Amino acid sequence: MSQAVLDGVRDLLPTLRERADEAERLRVIPDASIKELEETGFFRLLQPKRFDGFESDPIDFYKAVRDIASACGSTGWVSSVIGVHPWQVALFPDEAQQAVWGEDTSTRLSSSYAPTGKASLTDGGYQLSGKWSFSSGCDHAQWVLLGGLVFNDEGQVVDFKTFMVPRESYQILDVWNVVGLRGTGSNDIVVDDVFIPEAFTLSMSDTGRCFGPGQQQNPSNLYKLPFHSIFTSTITTPIIGIATGAYAEHVEMQQKRVRAAYLGEKAALDPFAAVRIARASSEIDAAWALLMNNIREEQALVEKGEKIPLSLRLKVRRDQVLGTARAIEAIDSLFEASGGRALAEGTYLQRAWRDAHAGRVHAANDPERALQMYGASEFGHKIDPGMY
Repeated sequence: MSQAVLDGVRDLLPTLRERADEAERLRVIPDASIKELEETGFFRLLQPKRFDGFESDPIDFYKAVRDIASACGSTGWVSSVIGVHPWQVALFPDEAQQAVWGEDTSTRLSSSYAPTGKASLTDGGYQLSGKWSFSSGCDHAQWVLLGGLVFNDEGQVVDFKTFMVPRESYQILDVWNVVGLRGTGSNDIVVDDVFIPEAFTLSMSDTGRCFGPGQQQNPSNLYKLPFHSIFTSTITTPIIGIATGAYAEHVEMQQKRVRAAYLGEKAALDPFAAVRIARASSEIDAAWALLMNNIREEQALVEKGEKIPLSLRLKVRRDQVLGTARAIEAIDSLFEASGGRALAEGTYLQRAWRDAHAGRVHAANDPERALQMYGASEFGHKIDPGMY
């Protein structure tokens, strides 16, 4: 089934590329693109089988995201973050899973995980309030997953949770006016003193140890992988996809380009141009290979029933943030060598440059923090596994 989804996604790529300008103009992914991706089965790749999902290999999910992003960065980004949420919903208590998919298995969720909201303990659950930014694809979702700190009566933080909130309980603020990833519609979410039952929450301390109550109903090894490995990879994969599209565009442009400033020299005959694309292609390949190889290593341990060591989880984060860096370095190099025509509005390369740099500022792509944690662990310092 995964191959059928991948084939369907690839058939859509020319259309998604043609709609890239429309997505930027609308500042949200066109409804038609979401509908067509839904029809391929893409959004069901990581969804439990008992809710008409495929429980696919996450590598297949990432391949599909990379392909989508190679056609349109904004569509790839939204597809990635919306598409990964079924994986987390599968970890929630069954009551929450039933609320999301019990009547409609095509229900989608957006998210904003930074704990900018506040939750207070109350009978049977929590009172949640706050404002969250950067909820990509929220206009195409019926629920939202929000990060929040839980406070006790003394005002002390006692937990960090993900809260599942239905559409009628939050407001979307249209604030997404940006220069990159313009089509993602990453608007603000506002919740005003809404009751969230206990069953609609998931503790980050649980996900940090690769546990979720939903594993009882969804025993697949897919749902035993580390949260931060799966989710941070969904942030780097679209950027690698954008770089893949930029590379293909650059090579095609240079094969046709004649450099007037160099007496009509064909760009494809320039030996320095050849070296540049060799380096760029290697950086893109390295970013992808390391990202996928690390996930494969984690899968192999889960399949053997072994615990995933912190060292491997930190390596995932190390190569994930450096994968983003490699992809952007490749795009920068290609863009610099593409000539003035690449600056024109509507060209793939200038949009790829803007989209990739916009994706770079996501918290998951903070290189210093992830690299420092990896190095500190190598030196024998204690690291909190909850965030890795």
